[in-house]
Amino acid sequence: MSKYQFRVDVLPRFLAEQSSPQQGLYVFSYTITISNIGQMPAQLISRTWNVNDANGHTEKVKGLGVVGQQPFLKPGEAFEYTSGTRLRTPTGTMHGSFFCVAEDGEKFDVDVPMFVLDALSANGGTYTLH
Repeated sequence: MSKYQFRVDVLPRFLAEQSSPQQGLYVFSYTITISNIGQMPAQLISRTWNVNDANGHTEKVKGLGVVGQQPFLKPGEAFEYTSGTRLRTPTGTMHGSFFCVAEDGEKFDVDVPMFVLDALSANGGTYTLH
């Protein structure tokens, strides 16, 4: 087990009731669960997302914390939040990272590998991303 390690689980959902396909608007939510599976307490400071639609358009989103919070997680603790994004196409992808600082001052990034946003399939399963 690494001293500094967070696990990220993602559950994306297509929100048909908020979308307007005839106007090229597809709305998705994604629920993220961040679990501290390391040995050191750490705080999530900021996030960076790359949101990609099927036409090759990429939107980069950066900011402090997640949903207005900067959770401090002790080993074994988890933080869950739900956020959303809009695409111009029925499918796309997201990937990014969280910047964290451990209690001992060590800085580390938690990569969030690519996951799929898809309005055409049933609401997808959970992605476990390390």
